[in-house]
Amino acid sequence: MSAERDLVSSEAEGDERLIEAALRPKRLEEFIGQARVREQLSLVLHSALRRNRPPDHVLMSGAPGLGKTTLSMIIAAELSVPLRITSGPALERAGDLAAILSTLSEGEVLFIDEIHRMARPAEEMLYLAMEDFRVDIVVGKGPGATAIPLEVAPFTLVGATTRAGLLPAPLRDRFGFVAHMDFYEAAELEQVLHRSARLLGLRLPEEAAREIAGRSRGTPRIANRLLRRVRDFAEVRADGAISRDVAAAALNLYEVDAEGLDRLDRAVLGALLGKFGGGPVGLSTLAVAVGEEPETVEVVAEPFLVRQGLLARTPRGRVATAAAWVHLGLTPPPGAFGAAVVADQRPDLPDLGDDPAAS
Repeated sequence: MSAERDLVSSEAEGDERLIEAALRPKRLEEFIGQARVREQLSLVLHSALRRNRPPDHVLMSGAPGLGKTTLSMIIAAELSVPLRITSGPALERAGDLAAILSTLSEGEVLFIDEIHRMARPAEEMLYLAMEDFRVDIVVGKGPGATAIPLEVAPFTLVGATTRAGLLPAPLRDRFGFVAHMDFYEAAELEQVLHRSARLLGLRLPEEAAREIAGRSRGTPRIANRLLRRVRDFAEVRADGAISRDVAAAALNLYEVDAEGLDRLDRAVLGALLGKFGGGPVGLSTLAVAVGEEPETVEVVAEPFLVRQGLLARTPRGRVATAAAWVHLGLTPPPGAFGAAVVADQRPDLPDLGDDPAAS
């Protein structure tokens, strides 16, 4: 297969980005997971093809690594039209967007990643382009300024955002189809891993796939990355044979534990428990304690820790839950946040007490 030949060539060059691109599904039926989004998107695309018209503009929201960029490429492939890719931070001025819009061919798909980070002038120009397929170019300044209307070929805008709440309502309402990407179940990640293993020419046993999937934080991008690290470990230390024990040893070496927590996650929990007694503690103080920027802790570590029930955000600051103490092999103190839940799950622990403030 040509895709497999391209993949082998990419590996020979040692270019991880090309390898990751080769692992992307090319058609909608190849895309694993997000069943409801796939069904809805399929209807939108096939309806547009039957009417011989560009489909409605599409907005996709969700955490990084869930397949938003891949789906944008699939949309263009399903429509058999070119794909133009840019990002919100790159569109600093209205002129930047006008230069892209004016060169689009009819039916072309324009993908804007992190669309919520577009500059306001470019965003306001996009409103008119999405609805009326034209933009107004302002020439001159002050009272002598003149607006020159410029027709734009009908196109489909696909926007991706990790923070849908930051999108202005006027922009969000102009999308005809809005999709939210959910985190993957372990069984779906196992399917992703088996597909990637075939493309990489690896033999991946079921139990090894299950081990990797369980540490992938519900994210296909992370699952594929961990698979490549397990492959590296197996080639050097296990004669290329991957098993559950080899996968576990590899991921332990790369500091990814059985729940998917990495070095930063454990550093945050360790500082919260060891230095601040479980909290509450402010974000800035916690970031200084682990030697990271506050934004890194808030955007990279916190969402997963909160989703796993290991950390809670309260009006007074960040608080470690009783499950965080247990995860690090410690006994939760009386009154720990969420202690009652952990006591139900771990009857072997001593009575943790009641904390009215935690209810």
